[in-house]
Amino acid sequence: MNRRNFLSLSGAGAAAFALAVNGYTENRAWASTAFPSYPFALGVASGEPAPDGVVLWTRLAPEPLDPEGRGGMPSGNVRVEWEVAEDESFTRVVRRGSEVTLSELGHSVHAEVTGLSPAREYFYRFRAGSEISPVGRTKTAPARTASPQSLSFALASCQAWVGGRYAAYRNLAAEDLDLVVHVGDYIYEERNTEKLADFRRLHSEYKTSPDLQAAHAAFPFVVTFDDHEIENNWADKISQPDGEASNSPERFVELRAAAFQAYWENMPLRRDARPEGPDMRLYRRLQFGRLAQFDVLDTRQYRDDQLQEGFPSAPLDPRAVDSSRTLTGDNQERWLFNGLEKSTARWNILAQQTIMTQFDYDTGPGVAVNHDQWDGYAASRARYLDFVSRNDVSNPVVLSGDWHSAWVNDLKSDFGDAASKTLATEFVSTSISSGCGWAGAVAAAVSHNPHVKFADGSKRGYTRCTVTPETWRSDFRIVTSAADTADPATTQNSWVVRNGRPGAQQV
Repeated sequence: MNRRNFLSLSGAGAAAFALAVNGYTENRAWASTAFPSYPFALGVASGEPAPDGVVLWTRLAPEPLDPEGRGGMPSGNVRVEWEVAEDESFTRVVRRGSEVTLSELGHSVHAEVTGLSPAREYFYRFRAGSEISPVGRTKTAPARTASPQSLSFALASCQAWVGGRYAAYRNLAAEDLDLVVHVGDYIYEERNTEKLADFRRLHSEYKTSPDLQAAHAAFPFVVTFDDHEIENNWADKISQPDGEASNSPERFVELRAAAFQAYWENMPLRRDARPEGPDMRLYRRLQFGRLAQFDVLDTRQYRDDQLQEGFPSAPLDPRAVDSSRTLTGDNQERWLFNGLEKSTARWNILAQQTIMTQFDYDTGPGVAVNHDQWDGYAASRARYLDFVSRNDVSNPVVLSGDWHSAWVNDLKSDFGDAASKTLATEFVSTSISSGCGWAGAVAAAVSHNPHVKFADGSKRGYTRCTVTPETWRSDFRIVTSAADTADPATTQNSWVVRNGRPGAQQV
């Protein structure tokens, strides 16, 4: 079965197909629950691939856009069964279990499956009452001591709602990938998004997209949030001005708690990521044998407040270099450096939200930067780059999103000196669908920033990354229109990083 055939069978009809041909595995633990309509309308997903297992996700929502945020579900708890098989017809089931979905957690399922084989493709599905979910495909990570010869994944971010169809995801779902890394802005808050019910409804609206569902069903996702899952440009427990006003600290803590809970309920995350009120531990590390280590960051929850609100830039605030300012918080920074120091991976990948490279928007003698990005926290950036340099970290690569544009950047020891040493490479993926109204400002200033090898905000899409022991290749995949799924994606350009030689070269 090829990828496109799998996608054609992975909708609601896939389960019926499997039932008709093979019969569903008998299991008396199925709950005899009746639903007003199909309860798996939000699809299925997997995430957090480990050598011995993955997280399987779904959420019971027969009425996904229920304004009360319950998905049309009653207040009682419901048992949901799951199966994992080696084949899409489920003739070789290797694991099965059940989860009790709680009404206070949106009837979401986060099944942590273990006992699987490393670097292996699996298929999974759920059942609630007499209803059976679409079929999903997932893949475990290689064994920690293995030396895989390749890893292929897509980098995605920023998917403002476009009415249900996502051309980028439709094409991404047909790729041959091991996983998808999503670095934030999975949803975009609206002016009336205030309570848990509002955030649940918004997540549900996005999940009704058949293209987003297809991507989740095809690959495990590794996710982290940015700002729009909660509020534009939020920082720690500080709300940002919205016109003339911003939320009070007390109100914003309530908003953050609601947003975090809805995010966890709707993402394939482990149980230990479940938020406690307004706090959520999201930074974590994933290993893909000796080939790659992913350090996934949270650069919102622990940061100092932004120094300037100018958009897309403002004159550089001299306090940006203050060593006491932090983007990650001290604990997360220590965790990151400790993991990099111990890493045995060939490629050390930092998956995070905002652009790390220095970028001066002022084409004259002054300096203007975006203070929401690492430019506003220059000391944090300097500490990271200094650490990878002093500790000879193997092949550091930074993956970023947020800015609705594609970039290839050399991360320098001194951004003011084009001849200074390149310490790491940064790839910024363009948005899945969100527009880039500041693309002109970026284009006008690129030539004044020689460490930026490529920048384009005019296209929507994703970045396909293929990693081997000797090379890293990033293909910038673009679509003709964010919502037009008729045309196939094309490769705008491709870039390669060689083992031991920081800095990308265009193919």
